Amino acid sequence: MTLPSHAQIVVIGGGIIGCSTAYHLARDHRADVLLIEQGKLTSGSTWHAAGLVGQLRSSASITRVLKYSVELYKGLAAETGLETGWKMTGCLRLATNADRWTEYKRLATTARSFGMEMHLVSPEEVKRMWPLMETSDLVGASWLPTDGQASPSDITQSLARGARMHGARIVEGVRVTGFAMAGNRITAVQTTMGEIACETVVNCAGQWARQLGAMAGIEVPLQAVRHQYVVTERIPGLAGDAATIRDPDRRTYFKEEVGGLVMGGYEPNPQPLPPGDIPNDWQFHLFEDDYDHFEQHLVQAIARVPALSEAGVKQMINGPESFTPDGNFILGAAAECANMYVGAGFNAFGIASGGGAGWVLADWAMRGEAPLDLWVVDIRRFSGMHRDRRWVSDRTCEAYGKHYTIGFPHEEYLSGRPRIVSPLYDRLKAHGAVFGSKLGWERPNWFAPGGVEPRDVYSMGRQNWFAPVGEEHAHVREAVGIFDQSSFAKYEVTGTDAMQALDHVCAGDLTRAPGRLTYTQLLNSRGGIEADLTVARLAEDRFYIVTGTGFRTHDLAWIAEHLPPGDVAIRDITEDWGTLSLMGPRARAVLEKVTGADVSNQGFPFGHVREIVIAGAAVRALRVTYVGELGWELHVPLSATGAVFDALMAAGAPEGIRPVGYRALESLRLEKGYRAWSSDITPNDTPFEAGLGWAVKMKTNRPFLGREALQAAAGAPPRKRLAGFTLAAPEAVLVGRETILRDGETVGYLTSGGYGYTLGQGIGYGYVRHREGVTDAFLNAGDYELVVANERFPARLVLGPLYDPQGARVKS
Repeated sequence: MTLPSHAQIVVIGGGIIGCSTAYHLARDHRADVLLIEQGKLTSGSTWHAAGLVGQLRSSASITRVLKYSVELYKGLAAETGLETGWKMTGCLRLATNADRWTEYKRLATTARSFGMEMHLVSPEEVKRMWPLMETSDLVGASWLPTDGQASPSDITQSLARGARMHGARIVEGVRVTGFAMAGNRITAVQTTMGEIACETVVNCAGQWARQLGAMAGIEVPLQAVRHQYVVTERIPGLAGDAATIRDPDRRTYFKEEVGGLVMGGYEPNPQPLPPGDIPNDWQFHLFEDDYDHFEQHLVQAIARVPALSEAGVKQMINGPESFTPDGNFILGAAAECANMYVGAGFNAFGIASGGGAGWVLADWAMRGEAPLDLWVVDIRRFSGMHRDRRWVSDRTCEAYGKHYTIGFPHEEYLSGRPRIVSPLYDRLKAHGAVFGSKLGWERPNWFAPGGVEPRDVYSMGRQNWFAPVGEEHAHVREAVGIFDQSSFAKYEVTGTDAMQALDHVCAGDLTRAPGRLTYTQLLNSRGGIEADLTVARLAEDRFYIVTGTGFRTHDLAWIAEHLPPGDVAIRDITEDWGTLSLMGPRARAVLEKVTGADVSNQGFPFGHVREIVIAGAAVRALRVTYVGELGWELHVPLSATGAVFDALMAAGAPEGIRPVGYRALESLRLEKGYRAWSSDITPNDTPFEAGLGWAVKMKTNRPFLGREALQAAAGAPPRKRLAGFTLAAPEAVLVGRETILRDGETVGYLTSGGYGYTLGQGIGYGYVRHREGVTDAFLNAGDYELVVANERFPARLVLGPLYDPQGARVKS
C-alpha cells in the first residue's frame, strides 16, 4: 500500500494500543486515520504478551477503562469476523498471610465501590475450583469472575480489521525518521517512504515511544525490562476453563493455554535493558532463555502447582516489555509538543488496558481533553527530572519489583533519593524528619520524637507514625507549627492582558485589586475541575500562582494552552522561591517578632498578600491556610530560606514552635473539610458537586472556561454531592475507596480517608450519588454506614467543616 501525502491523524505503532486507538478514532469519530508500523502488526511486544486480562485498579476511572476493554473484547469478533481468543475464566488471587488478606478485604470493598463483582473465598473453595493447586498455606483468595484471558495477536488483528472497516488506513513496513515542526507543533511525519502532512500524531510506539517522542522534543519516561514466562506441555487434569491465577506472595501468575500452563512472575531483581535507544530492527525480538534468572519463579510455581514438576516446557518467552517509574501507564498530550498524544508504557498489562486505552486516547486526541479523570496515567504527572534515563531505569526497576508486593498504605519508593532537597533538608533531618518524596522533592512526612527511630514501619493497621503525627496535629491546633512546603509549584503571569487572560482561564474572580488572593478552580469543557490553585495579584499586570507539587507540569501546561492571545506570558519559577507555612493560633505572635510589618488582622486581613521583610529578605507573605488555623504562607527567595527558618524558630521558641510534616497537614485539612485535587476533586467533578460553588463567578456575566457546562446543569440538584463522614470505631482505618451505604444501599465511596485527632475519630469524604438528585433533605434523611475492609461500621454524615476554630471546636 502506498503512503498517502496527508492524514488528519497519524497513529504510530501497530501493537494493541495503536490498533485500538485507530479503531476508536475511525469508529467513534469518523476521523481520517493513518496507522503506520515499522515492522508487522503486533511485532513489538504485543505478540509475546501473556494475555491475562484483569480489571480492578485503585482508580475508579482506570477500572472503568479496563472494564470497557472486557466489554469490547466480548463483542469484537461478532463485528469484525476475527476471533480474539477471549475467555472469561475469572481470576483467583491467592493470600498466604494476614496482611495480604487484609489487602484483599480492602480490594473487595474497592470492587464494591466501583461496581465490580469480587468474592473472598476459602482455601477449600480454591481447591475445589483448581484441584491441581497446593492450598495448605493459603489464608484465602479473592475471586473476580469477570476477569479472563485473550490472545494478544488475535485481538490486535481483530481491532485492525475493525479500524479498516470504519475507514482507517494501515501501512506496515514504514519507519518514522523525524518530524517537520512549526514551533512546538508537528506539521508532518517524516518516514522511510516519504512525508505525511497531518494535524495530530498519536505515539503508540511501545518500547520505541521514548525515542520517537524525543524526535518531537518530548520525554516519554519508560524503561524496557526483560520479562520471562514459560509455556508448558499439556498437564493431565487441568481444565480448559481453569481460572487465571495470581499468586503474589510467590510473585507468580498462571493461565491455561491449550491444556498446559503459561507461568511467569515479577522478580525483585529485574533485568533492565541499557537506558539507550532500542534498535529499530527489534521486530519479533526475543532474548536467549535465562533459566538461571527464571529459576526463582520455577521453584515457587512448582510449590504452588506440583504437577509442573512433571510437565515439559514447550517454550520460554524472554522478551522486552515497557515499564514506567510508578507502575502506571502513560496517556495524553505531552506539554512540550502541542499535537502529539502518547499511549505507551503499559507495564505488562497492555492487553487488559488496550481496548479502553484506545477508547479514551482517541477521544482525548479528537477533543483536546481527557474524557474522564485520567490523572494517574497522564503523561503530565512527570517533570523535567524524568529526562534522566538512569534515574528512570532505577525507579522503574523498583516499581517492577513491587508489582506483586503487598500494597501498604502510604508506602514510599526508595530508589533515586534524595533527588531534590530544599535548603532546610539537613535542619529538618536534625529534628528527626522522616521524608517522603513528591515529584523528586524530599518532603518531611512526620518527625520522630526522641528515642524513636526516624523511619516508616508499614502495616495494614495504625502505622508507627500515628501517635507522633497526632502530637504534631495537636501542636498546630494549640500553639504554632512551621511546614516546609518549598516544593510547591509556582508560576508568574505577566503582561497588560494578564488579568483578562487569567479571568478567562479561572472559574474564580481574578479582578480583585493588587494585594488580594483568589482561590480558584480551572475547569474543563464539562465543568470538571482540572486544577485548583491560589492566585496572588502582585500588581496590575503581575500575578503569582501557587499549586501542588505533583501538579507542576500539568497545571502550567493547562494554563499556558488556554491563555487567550494577547500581551500575557507565564513562566515557571518554582526553584526561585522556598515556602514556609507558619500555622496555628500563636502564628501572629511569632511573625510580629521577626518583621516590622503590620501583621494584625486589620493590617493584614485574610486573603491578602504583602511583601514583608524577615531576616533581611523580602518575603511574599500570603494570608491563607490549608489547616483551619491562623497562618501565613511565607514565600522566601530560595537562598534566604534557611535564614528565615532560623529566625522564625528562634523567635517562636517561647511560643513552642516546632516543625510539622505533611501527614499532620493531611489530618488537619480533613478536619476542616478542605478538598484535595486528584482525590476529592477531579476532572470528573464540578465545583457545585464538590461544595465549591462559592468560589465560582457565576453571578458575573463574564465568560470563563467551563461556564456553559455549569449553566446547563443549573436549576436541578446535582446527581452527586461531596459529604463528610465520621467513624467512631477505633479499629477501622480509613484510607479511601471505602463504600458508602445509605439505608443499606451503595451510594458512593470515599475519595479521602484518614483520622481527625481533634475529633478522636476517623474522617472520610466522598460523593453521595442519587439519580433523582442529591438535596440536603435526601442527605439528611438517610442512615449511613461505611464498608471498611469488607466490614460495615455505622457512620455519621456531616455537611460543612468538622472543625471550626472560631466557633464550636468540633462536630462529631
